[in-house]
Amino acid sequence: MDRITLSGVTAVGHHGVFDFERREGQPFVVDAVLHLDFAKAAVSDDVRDTAHYGEVAERIKAWITGEPLNLIEALAVRIADGLLAEFTIQAVDITVHKPKAPIEVPFGDVAVSVHRERP
Repeated sequence: MDRITLSGVTAVGHHGVFDFERREGQPFVVDAVLHLDFAKAAVSDDVRDTAHYGEVAERIKAWITGEPLNLIEALAVRIADGLLAEFTIQAVDITVHKPKAPIEVPFGDVAVSVHRERP
């Protein structure tokens, strides 16, 4: 299976279990790997025959900035399911990073990853 990788889509969202996270917002970063067959696009050389990664990035940003969720796990699933519904892809891997998570010890990053595919 061929892949399109889109790394570091960043936007401010209001996800989190704490009131201040929902009130103040914070950056979320999403990496997406789209699994699809490039055969038709390779022959046609037409963006309509692949997953337009600019449109994918816009949709990811909309989910980040959209309706708040408590958990980044829920955000990752929302994005994965949404991309499968809206784009002609066979599977997707989504990683949501929460680099400013309210953790009391020094850390580099917090991330969750999901894999979803068409039945």
